[in-house]
Amino acid sequence: MAIPRRILAAILLVALLSLGPDVPANADTPSATTVLASAAWTWPFDGARSVADPYRAPAHEYGAGHRGVDIVSAQSGAVRAPADGIVAFRGTVVDRPLLTIEHSDGYVSTFEPVMSTLSPGDVVTAGDDIGIVASGGHAPAGTMHLGVRLDGDYINPMLLFGEVPRAVLLPCCDPL
Repeated sequence: MAIPRRILAAILLVALLSLGPDVPANADTPSATTVLASAAWTWPFDGARSVADPYRAPAHEYGAGHRGVDIVSAQSGAVRAPADGIVAFRGTVVDRPLLTIEHSDGYVSTFEPVMSTLSPGDVVTAGDDIGIVASGGHAPAGTMHLGVRLDGDYINPMLLFGEVPRAVLLPCCDPL
């Protein structure tokens, strides 16, 4: 006996709603609600906000994905600290200059390719100039890659800028 579509849709909807809004898709990944509740960052560039390549979560820890966002920027454009923090690393990794900042509440941001005169241990405040966009790495010319980790796990940086709208479930089938 086949289950009618209406009943199947109702069962699916009840199952999804019973999960609650704050349950992450992966137990090791913080929920969007947790991220938004603990941070509000400022955009690292002046002007329009434009993302050339968005965040794509990997299916598993070693899976393919894009663990950050590539932000449209002017070559040699000034980059600003999105939040208060302490410089953890500045140097070249493979073929690109990187800058990593440790922030409060377990956040770590990495900017590439970015040339900087800062040194590990330097304190930065949100809005401070931290370097200029360089070239190299996977980010195409005219973009800068921004990656963010929360307690060691990569998250979508756009959550910290208030740029990710909440998902809304729409009806998929005939009316109940």
